[in-house]
Amino acid sequence: MRIDELKPACGSTKKPKRVGRGIGSGHGKTSCKGHKGQKARSGRAKGPGFEGGQMPMQRRLPKRGFKNPFSSEFAVINLKDIDRLEGVDTVTPEVLIERGFIKDLKCGLKVLGDGQLSRPITIKADAFSASALTKISAAGGKAEVL
Repeated sequence: MRIDELKPACGSTKKPKRVGRGIGSGHGKTSCKGHKGQKARSGRAKGPGFEGGQMPMQRRLPKRGFKNPFSSEFAVINLKDIDRLEGVDTVTPEVLIERGFIKDLKCGLKVLGDGQLSRPITIKADAFSASALTKISAAGGKAEVL
């Protein structure tokens, strides 16, 4: 929807305000804009960061930090959550999404080593932490990198 597409509701008898059509209309001379000043001028309104001419906040504060464009964010799951899966011998990202353990796969799945495994399980993921690998092998399972 655009501002030029706005129109009154069907059956409405309200007329649009016609400004600048003489003093007899009640909306003449300054056209309901008051006297002079920035808001009485033509042209677009000042932007959201405008502070009346003083240096805006986003320019006053120093730039900090760095955003690595090549970073990859993994969806993570711990071994204690994988151990809660019943009736599954091979754990894949699709199984975890289907069971509701993860919502978004992002750049892949990473398995972390919090908790213990009580049975041997084959886990297929994009990355494993060092502690997760040792605990999976200690339980008799396998870790496969996708």
